[in-house]
Amino acid sequence: MRNLNIFCATINYFKILEKLPSYIVPVGLGDKQFPANWLIEKKGENISHLNKHYGQLTMFYWLWKNKINQMHAEDFIGSCEHRLLWLDKLYEEKQKYSFDSLYSKLLSPKNKVFEEIDLIQLKPTTFKNRTVLEDFEECHNTKILRDMIEFLPKSDQNNFLKHLNQNVLYIGPMFITKVKYFKEYCEIMFPWVEKCYELSKSRNLLKGYNNRLPVFLAERLTSYWITKFNRRTSLSFARLGNFHLSNIINNFINKFKLPLTFRQFPTLYKY
Repeated sequence: MRNLNIFCATINYFKILEKLPSYIVPVGLGDKQFPANWLIEKKGENISHLNKHYGQLTMFYWLWKNKINQMHAEDFIGSCEHRLLWLDKLYEEKQKYSFDSLYSKLLSPKNKVFEEIDLIQLKPTTFKNRTVLEDFEECHNTKILRDMIEFLPKSDQNNFLKHLNQNVLYIGPMFITKVKYFKEYCEIMFPWVEKCYELSKSRNLLKGYNNRLPVFLAERLTSYWITKFNRRTSLSFARLGNFHLSNIINNFINKFKLPLTFRQFPTLYKY
């Protein structure tokens, strides 16, 4: 059985993350204060200052530069977010559970899926009336993605364009793979996304919804990269609700010592 480490990105402290299994490791992003036993992306070599544009990719960069050299190449490494946790199989229907009952459904290193695959992905989105490229340009009102193709290795340019001109998108970056493949991903992604950032900045595109344009561009390259794997499968995730609201409610309860309990009820999603 290979080791599994899933790194959970968060920009705020949430007590519920303290209850996760030891192989799901919280990583604090940004300038907030986090528990001493958490990983903090601002320690070591980092691009934390770009988090508002890069999103979860700043955690990927930190892992690439500071963590994976301590891990075995055949071990599994993955990512999740404080609201999205990997589950043990692909569920067909939405269901609601208390966190305690959800705990037993989380993906674990003992799952036999790790004997059969090289990558775990979320279930893809299939567009009915448009391509991946058309969807991007409609959502972001820019044709910058076309211009970024030439900055990829020549061996990938035509295949990436073919991927953009079909209608299946693997939303990310949220996946689990072997350390050796994660390293390859980072070596391709970060030189490219740096060029995405510089071009977006020069065209004055980094504002409003497009403030995170580099990570939206990176999602399309990640989707293409995922399709290179033959041994891969999709698993479901649990969406854990509005933590910001629950923190406010629980702080109010604790401040006034009210005899109340407020609990999150996660929802299982089929993708």
